[in-house]
Parts: sequence; C-alpha cells; structure tokens
Amino acid sequence: MDLSELERDNTGRCRLSSPVPAVCLKEPCVLGVDEAGRGPVLGPMVYAICYCPLSRLADLEALKVADSKTLTENERERLFAKMEEDGDFVGWALDVLSPNLISTSMLGRVKYNLNSLSHDTAAGLIQYALDQNVNVTQVFVDTVGMPETYQARLQQHFPGIEVTVKAKADSLFPVVSAASIFAKVARDKAVKNWQFVENLQDLDSDYGSGYPNDPKTKAWLRKHVDPVFGFPQFVRFSWSTAQAILEKEAEDVI
Repeated sequence: MDLSELERDNTGRCRLSSPVPAVCLKEPCVLGVDEAGRGPVLGPMVYAICYCPLSRLADLEALKVADSKTLTENERERLFAKMEEDGDFVGWALDVLSPNLISTSMLGRVKYNLNSLSHDTAAGLIQYALDQNVNVTQVFVDTVGMPETYQARLQQHFPGIEVTVKAKADSLFPVVSAASIFAKVARDKAVKNWQFVENLQDLDSDYGSGYPNDPKTKAWLRKHVDPVFGFPQFVRFSWSTAQAILEKEAEDVI
C-alpha cells in the first residue's frame, strides 16, 4: 500500500484506491464498509470499502478474513497481501481523515460531530465506487450510532442498493471483515510513518496504543504539549484527554 500521497500532506483528507477489477464492472457486487482508529486521541481515522462480485464471495471467505481486531499485525498484513494478489476480483478504497481534520470539524463554529463525519465518509466511499462504475447491488456496514437510523439514511441515499447496517458487522460479513483489514493496515502504516510538520526536539515515538486511557499515551501528550502552540497535528486536540492536559499545562489565552 503506497501512502506517499498521505506522507506529502497529512493535514487533511487523503483518498487511496486499488484499480477496479474488470469483473466488478459487469457482475453484481457486494461492498463492505468499516473503519479503524475511531477512538484514539492520536493519529488518523481510516474508513475503507472492499468489494467483490457476489459470484466470488466464497473465494473471499476462503481467505478466512476476520474482524481486524481479532488478528495479529502479521495476520492482517498477510491477508492484506493475499487480497492484493486477488486484485482480479477484489477492489478497495480508503479515506484517511487526519487528526487535524477531525478536531477542526468537531470544534468548528458549526459543530460537525464524529458520527456525522463517519456517516458522510462512508457514504462518500460508496458513491466513489459507484462513480467508478462498480456494479454494487448490496452494501454491508459496521454501524456508528443507531443502526436503524444509519441504515435508513444510507438506504434513502442509495435507493437502488440493498443496504444492511449492523453492530459488529466486521465479524458477521466477510466483505466487512476485509474492509476492516484494509482500514487497520492503512492506519497502522500511517501512524508508524507519520510525518510531523512541526520541528519537534527529542521526539519520542513510543506513544503507546494512542487510546485516551493508556498511561503511556497520556505521558506522551504531557511531554509534547507546547505551552503556547499546544499539540502537534498528530493529536486530536478535540478529545477531552487532550483538552484536560492543555488546560493544566498550557498558557491561558485571553
């Protein structure tokens, strides 16, 4: 997976995609949607779609794809590589949403919460597949918020497609499991190779899991908060964990 475009500019939104398999332009296809990195205070959130012909769904299942959270990093990398090899019938696309984009959206004058951002990103990726002439007839989505409301919204937006939104869809539907693997592999690579736009002295790359309740992550945040400029753009400064450290460690501005 080539993330060079993201590494050139990681301050906004970056879309990456595979070539569209020829068979997906002709045969009816199923498409899965999932994300990685919704909860962390560090790094981007990545949304992914994976699609394949209904006639080849058994081949995708045969790879033994699973919810990315249940797999080791090596297993995810292996499955990702295998699906890349099967590019004659498996296609994918990603939206990488930077921490800066997430925070400025949530703290803007007109509030744009994480659920709305997630819903719009998922819908945008489904529309992207349709714009690439992928013959999508079924969509399965791992829910954010109430599944019934989310499903009704997507069904209204895509009336010609059968939409199913469920909790834990990444463990129920192989095409969503595949999407979760693409999302997780992309996020892990993005975090590992993050290009800091700030000239940070003594940058500590050991920031733990990135989740707000991780002591190592909290220690990293305290170490890298500037009393005037706040956090590097790697940090979601809209998260309450980050805001609490800002209030304690940074200078008040009037």
